[in-house]
Amino acid sequence: MNLMERNNHTQEEDWREDLRSGLKNDTKGTDETDDLIDLPVEDLDQAGEDDEMQESAHGLQGLLQRPYMTSILLGVIVLLLVCIIVLLLLMPNRRGAAQTGTDLQQNITEYAEEQKRNDYVSGMSGETVSIEPEKDAVEDADVSEETEEETKPEEEPEEPEKEEEIEPVSADSDKTAIVVDVEDENDVSYTKEYILDEALPYFADNNQDAIWDLAHLKRYVKLSAQLENTNQYYYNGDVDSDGKPHGKGLAIYENNSYYYGDWVNGIRSGEGTWFRFYIGKKNKTNAMGKYIAHSYSGLWADDLPNGQGAEHYDVDISKLKVRERILQNVVGNFTGGLYDGDMYANTVDYTGNVEEWSGIVSKGVFTLWRDMSAIGECSVWRKNDDHSLCMDIDKSENKNQGIRELLKLE
Repeated sequence: MNLMERNNHTQEEDWREDLRSGLKNDTKGTDETDDLIDLPVEDLDQAGEDDEMQESAHGLQGLLQRPYMTSILLGVIVLLLVCIIVLLLLMPNRRGAAQTGTDLQQNITEYAEEQKRNDYVSGMSGETVSIEPEKDAVEDADVSEETEEETKPEEEPEEPEKEEEIEPVSADSDKTAIVVDVEDENDVSYTKEYILDEALPYFADNNQDAIWDLAHLKRYVKLSAQLENTNQYYYNGDVDSDGKPHGKGLAIYENNSYYYGDWVNGIRSGEGTWFRFYIGKKNKTNAMGKYIAHSYSGLWADDLPNGQGAEHYDVDISKLKVRERILQNVVGNFTGGLYDGDMYANTVDYTGNVEEWSGIVSKGVFTLWRDMSAIGECSVWRKNDDHSLCMDIDKSENKNQGIRELLKLE
């Protein structure tokens, strides 16, 4: 209670005291005075106390009804709303930052995997290296694409027409070796020295899977492409006193071709393996269409297969037509890269079924199992378990049968 309220309260008590005194001293008043005498003083006190309680009860309501309190409440409400909005904005940003970190890590991983995959040139798809396939190789490789199953009775084989014999000559015999000394190479980037040093152990171990993978790497395809039409090849291995390949060594040629084995004074001679992988610009059908790789392993002389050996094709059977067979392996004797003697072969068809055949060849010319000259064909392979079935080729193709890609043909 403040000073003014206390003064008012004092004056009120004085007034009441005067009233009491007046009532006591005046005992002979009028009827109106008598009525006043009968008025209880306690009622006046109670009325004052009720006024004070009512004023206290309405104090908080009065405080809230003051003009400046409205502004304060509005300010508090606005401040709370601002805090809520800021919190709502910050929480998504934190989640976004965490998600961004996760996405960045995922993108880095995917990029690394993509770079690793891009280091390979697929033999079936893609267009990363522009290397045109050789037309003559495409034409010559499919010597047994279309075959027919005949049920005619066997006839006596006729002597093939004698043709002027052409001495086979290696297509690589006039190439010049570029000998690489990897011990002098300090730069381990993808130079020819690095590539040859990397490949040599896998060829020496005849690791076929690793050789396939290496040959399809971009750096190997590009290195082979650099040799196109240069009449040269890259070599890493033993050499003689004149610096020519001599002993064991690896050579890389154009057209994704390789040789590892014995050398004598710069000539492939002894035991060795030759590979060619059909990788090129038209990878969806690959360079040879049905063949995706070609190899020979066996004896060599004068830069060509000479002696017992085995020829092998990797075949994409998805490219074969219904009822079509194609050569997969030829085993026997080779002379100057040509089939020469009793030869064994097997074929594969579009279902993957393998069949065995036999043929008799003299320096690339087959002895015919029956006369098909009337229709311009000749039967060159006879099925081992059913001699009534033969595999035919065009009559004009019955010459220079062998590993034609290694031969220099007119």
